Amino acid sequence: MNQQCIWRSLFSLVICFAFAGMIQAAEPLQYNRDVLPILAENCFACHGADSAARKSDLRLDQRESAINIGAIVAGEPSNSEMLNRVLTDDVELTMPPAELKKTLTMEEKEILKRWISEGASYERHWALIAPQQPEFPKVRKKSWVKNGIDRFVLTRLQAAGLSPSAEAPPAQLFRRVHLDVTGLPPATADVAGFVAAYRGSKESKDKVLGDWIDKLMQTSGWGEHRARYWLDAARYGDTHGLHFD
Repeated sequence: MNQQCIWRSLFSLVICFAFAGMIQAAEPLQYNRDVLPILAENCFACHGADSAARKSDLRLDQRESAINIGAIVAGEPSNSEMLNRVLTDDVELTMPPAELKKTLTMEEKEILKRWISEGASYERHWALIAPQQPEFPKVRKKSWVKNGIDRFVLTRLQAAGLSPSAEAPPAQLFRRVHLDVTGLPPATADVAGFVAAYRGSKESKDKVLGDWIDKLMQTSGWGEHRARYWLDAARYGDTHGLHFD
């Protein structure tokens, strides 16, 4: 993907996450995305890979084990003991147990029910699943689309009954791009240079924008901005230092 689409890609991620929940009910469930977080948070502590902590010899992290023991009956949620325990009002039988102080929401319970109804399929860890080229969705406002990612963004917007906002003025657009790429506001001279080039360009405006993004990505600010997120996640190595972080 051309680097001029970096800023649009960042916006795309925000939009996709923001509206994913609005149409998720119409999509087939995905184990890694929809089901695994529920099981990992509420079930795996007692019914996961840790044999020392495992209860009742039940593993819910393995499909074959869960089915063989009768906890899950694929396609039959009413006959699946795991779901029955989640849905029951009997405090002696309910799962997760009250002492764990974990409670599934109605949405999470419905996801588990749908998942079992759809066959209770499991997936390998996402890193072990080969990526596949998705089919680009059809959109109505084709003139707005400049790359494949835009099609997915526009699909989400259309599903929510929204339309893309008008393009920002050149100076504001450049500021947004600068903050996205480097995390820093642009210099006044750079703003003036971009606005003049963007408004007076005889070539594509996207090329002017793309050339500036390419230039910004050659600066140290680009690397520092990206590294800042990693440092935040690693807590600046102030716990175990390089050994763990």
